[in-house]
Amino acid sequence: MTAEQKELVEKKRDRRGRVKRIKNFIVSFITTWILVSMIAIVALTAKVISLQHQIDEIKGSGLAKDAQVSEASGSADFTDGDTDAMALMNYGPSAEENLAEVGDTLKVYLTFDDGPSGNSDKILDILDDYNVKATFFVVGKEDDESKRIYKRIVDEGHTLAMHSYTHKYSYIYSSLDNFKSDMDKLQNLLYDVTGVDCDLYRFPGGSSNRVSNTDMSEYINYLNKKNIRYLDWNVASGDATSAPITADDLVENVMSDVVKYKTSVVLMHDADSKDATVEALPTIIEKLQAEGALILPVSDDTEMIQHITVQ
Repeated sequence: MTAEQKELVEKKRDRRGRVKRIKNFIVSFITTWILVSMIAIVALTAKVISLQHQIDEIKGSGLAKDAQVSEASGSADFTDGDTDAMALMNYGPSAEENLAEVGDTLKVYLTFDDGPSGNSDKILDILDDYNVKATFFVVGKEDDESKRIYKRIVDEGHTLAMHSYTHKYSYIYSSLDNFKSDMDKLQNLLYDVTGVDCDLYRFPGGSSNRVSNTDMSEYINYLNKKNIRYLDWNVASGDATSAPITADDLVENVMSDVVKYKTSVVLMHDADSKDATVEALPTIIEKLQAEGALILPVSDDTEMIQHITVQ
């Protein structure tokens, strides 16, 4: 092989070496970029999930913890899941007057929204075991099982109340006419099934919800004209949030707040997904009884806890 041929071979080897190095660099760069991108996506996904949980907790009970004295506690399922809107507002001068003092006998009203459900009988069985009466803000369901639950609520001495027929915010709060139609449908259903002419209402999301397209005062004035009272809450169990919550958490949420008020209206939910509420209920009742609290159903004598009042 001549010197010229050797030089040509060396140049080809060098060129192949450079090409190989370039290819290796490109492959390494692309591989690294893909790995970094995947790690970033995983991190961002985890952050989004974490933020969503925080939002759910704020909607469900976080705002309530920041507003124990001057505002009504509140969630939802957003809970709920249903997730009721938990926007909160000052409910007037009675808030300060309602603060408990040493020696006060506490009045506690356990209220359950969104039933009937597969958990209704379990809740009613527990209340019966402890000889405790509660208040059920029900929605409209016309199957035989739901009608049986409506009747059982009444027959066992609990207060049957309205929480809208459809529980569809977009319909109920789109106009006063829709609100009237929805409420009238539920009121008529409950009367036909139980013989009770319900005069107690809880707005989906509370009277302070921020989803209504119509000023809430219009709905409140309508209820006032119909002699229908509306009740919000000042203690939230926290079961309205879609974030996981344990029975112990629910007990702590309720008991940490009821001791602050002379009259407490506790927000809980009667829904298929609320197994933690069922599990927590016996302990809540036992702890309330140990505090000497009176556990009562809402009646004509009950002081209305309202987020918004219209004179």
